[in-house]
Amino acid sequence: MNWPDVWDAMFGGVADYGEILVLVSNSVIAGAVLGLVGGLVGVFVMQRDMAFAVHGISELSFAGAAFALLVGFDVVTGSIVGSVLAAAIIGVLGARARDRNSIIGVLMPFGLGLGILFLSLYDGRSANRFSLLTGQIVSVQTGQLGWLIAISAFVLLGILLIWRPLRFDSLDPQSAAARGVPTTAVSLGFMLLLGLIVAVSVHIIGALLVMALLVTPAAAAMRIANGPLSVPVLAAVFGFVSAVGGILLAVMGTLPVSPYITTISFVIYLVCRVLGSRRDRVSTRAALRGAR
Repeated sequence: MNWPDVWDAMFGGVADYGEILVLVSNSVIAGAVLGLVGGLVGVFVMQRDMAFAVHGISELSFAGAAFALLVGFDVVTGSIVGSVLAAAIIGVLGARARDRNSIIGVLMPFGLGLGILFLSLYDGRSANRFSLLTGQIVSVQTGQLGWLIAISAFVLLGILLIWRPLRFDSLDPQSAAARGVPTTAVSLGFMLLLGLIVAVSVHIIGALLVMALLVTPAAAAMRIANGPLSVPVLAAVFGFVSAVGGILLAVMGTLPVSPYITTISFVIYLVCRVLGSRRDRVSTRAALRGAR
């Protein structure tokens, strides 16, 4: 392994950092929006134990984007169609956790296989194919940026509109149903919103690593907070830092953006886990002293 070459691939563009940053400004904006909304959505993903569903939806989103690339159609639209289709199937057929996991297990290899087939038939630039799997820092064009922001804003608005019943259904579905909450409609609505934000994520971090923005920030926030407001706020902040920080670091080199984003997200989780463990130990000791 030639370490100078590795260093150059990671940070070799520092000298031209300002000029390169201007070229990827669309990706920075899209990453900031995605990090905020993705972190917020991730809280409900964790509360509903649907981390596996994120990966399943991303595979069909990848297949839709790959098909759009093959036929010369808009890639964003293709990924949205794939994501929404997967979300609808999981939401309608996977009401129970066991059914949901089995359906996702069936959809994942099917979507990944279709995506690989479409990419194999595509004879265009190899960078376009690679970016669908691992993300590409310059993949967000000016025309697509408006759509990505609009989709993220729509998801955010949808989450805010169903916030209370969704939170109730996520924490205690049996009581929510007994209180008259339309749990089926709430679940399906959340799945569709999740499908949309996954489609946006594919264009920033790639289909294989979307959980770094839709699961890890929320998991980190839940390690150090438990309030109804503090957890979503922290998750959104962690998602923002991971996405924007990863893009700003990736500008320095020639590597895909996803390793930077996933690394930052993972480090945040590790720090929160350590802090949460220390807090739990202190609380336990305090409780034992009080019991004496």
